[in-house]
Amino acid sequence: MRIQLVCLEDGITSCGFRKVAAYVERLHPGTESCYVSTRSYRTVRAAVSGTMGTLSTLLDAEQVEEIAQGLRHADLLGFSSMTGYAGLTRGVIKRVRELNPSAYIVWGGIHPIIQPEDAITADVDAICTGEGEFAFEQLLAGLQDGRDVTGTPNFWFKGRTSEVIKNRFLPLQTPEEMEQLPFPQYGADCERIYQKGRGFVPLTTDDYLHNDGLGYPALWSIGCPLHCSYCGNTKFIANDPKYRQIRHPSARYMVEQIQDAKRRFPHLSQVSFHDDSFMAIRYQEIAEFSELWRAEVGLPFAVYGVIPNYVDREKFEMLTWAGMNRIRMGIQSGSRAILDFYKRPTPPEKILAAGTVASSFAPRYHIPPVYDIIMDNPIEAREDVVATLELLYELARPYTLLIYSLKVIPNTGLAEAMKARGIDLDQIDDSYLVVPPRVANLLLYLLVLWRPPRWLWERLLERVRASSEPQPLYPRLGMLLRTLYLTKRVLGHVRVADFSITPGRTSYILWRLGLVSLWQRWFVRHAPRPQRTARTAPATVLPIRVAG
Repeated sequence: MRIQLVCLEDGITSCGFRKVAAYVERLHPGTESCYVSTRSYRTVRAAVSGTMGTLSTLLDAEQVEEIAQGLRHADLLGFSSMTGYAGLTRGVIKRVRELNPSAYIVWGGIHPIIQPEDAITADVDAICTGEGEFAFEQLLAGLQDGRDVTGTPNFWFKGRTSEVIKNRFLPLQTPEEMEQLPFPQYGADCERIYQKGRGFVPLTTDDYLHNDGLGYPALWSIGCPLHCSYCGNTKFIANDPKYRQIRHPSARYMVEQIQDAKRRFPHLSQVSFHDDSFMAIRYQEIAEFSELWRAEVGLPFAVYGVIPNYVDREKFEMLTWAGMNRIRMGIQSGSRAILDFYKRPTPPEKILAAGTVASSFAPRYHIPPVYDIIMDNPIEAREDVVATLELLYELARPYTLLIYSLKVIPNTGLAEAMKARGIDLDQIDDSYLVVPPRVANLLLYLLVLWRPPRWLWERLLERVRASSEPQPLYPRLGMLLRTLYLTKRVLGHVRVADFSITPGRTSYILWRLGLVSLWQRWFVRHAPRPQRTARTAPATVLPIRVAG
């Protein structure tokens, strides 16, 4: 049986896909992992203008045909995509079905979980609506044995008539089960990437450099204790409330995963953790992780998905000593009314307190923290927008921002709340990366660069309008401010030789010359070991795990 797994997303970073691909390849050696990457559209011009495109504008019919031709000979095809790439996924599936009617086609990833009613209408045999590893194992075994598989948990199937067979969910993976999973694929011989005019070709070091620079994307924990209405996690929690619990393998597992990747790619010089809520992990587990990381890995790392409520100075001190040099925290809004609308229990005072902790480590030990902001929400009044700007004006410096336009994910609480208020979701269906150069958005970039004196700031706030109000756009000023903002961000990373957000061969050449390790060793400040407190206990180091 020939099996091909296909990831249609931005870049080749998807941690979830890599986890499932490694497990399937263990079950069925020879399985190919195929990537359709859109990272090439992130041009400098698109970045400075705030007009990064969406996938639907990137691949024409000729490319869809070429992708489908590369998949036509598979017996079993597993697709994975997010909602933003559902249109492309449908198009590829449709063409593959025409070329190979007998192929068994499964669609997994976030879109079928969040919007299964839509995904099952594609020309597929089944969709995966939950965690994929163990469910796919049952499906594969049934197909190989010639059994009826339509009762497989975590899947919906198309019945023989028009009905859809919806099966129960498997229990979520336990930490003990996660401990036994193979490390996510990264540099495996079975990985392929689509290139226009060439079809699917083996992934090379250059592909990884183009996508991740000298960085490695990692995921230690799964789960999130919050229930924010705009987040796809709300669907996961609706399927199983236990998704709010943080689950993860041991610190030993995580350390050995990085060591395994570094054996194949010695240039790896930074790790980015994409967990939804890394800081919600218990302090003793953070301490154990830090001890092992400092002793056996020694690479700088970033922590994404920080929630203000879980910012803890002692955790910051321990992780910074281990090598943490950057965090990314969700703020989203400074308006209590909008935070309540998002069902996000992170009031402004908690955000300000968390910002004080995060910024106190920069620039001495950290790159300035990155905060996520959601703008261009049609229900926001002018005072809501001003509240966000005022919170950022008061927030401890230094910091930088990732600014997004509101994107409503289908089947979330936010989608229902928007509809209840009479908002036409189709009118706000642009890419979340398209940030219009309105005054409010431009002031966000200005705050990253400089905090104006109060008298000037109040004058500038007078020009702010809600996104639903008529107002002028300032594209040239926007390009100038974004250019300065991006330059400042890049310089912050270059200062500590962190090339995880500046992909390409230039950083690789610097590594080959030994300049990256030299700079990180001698010219970057390293935090002292934290003082022991009542929360600190000797770490229990688990025995070395043999990777499977």
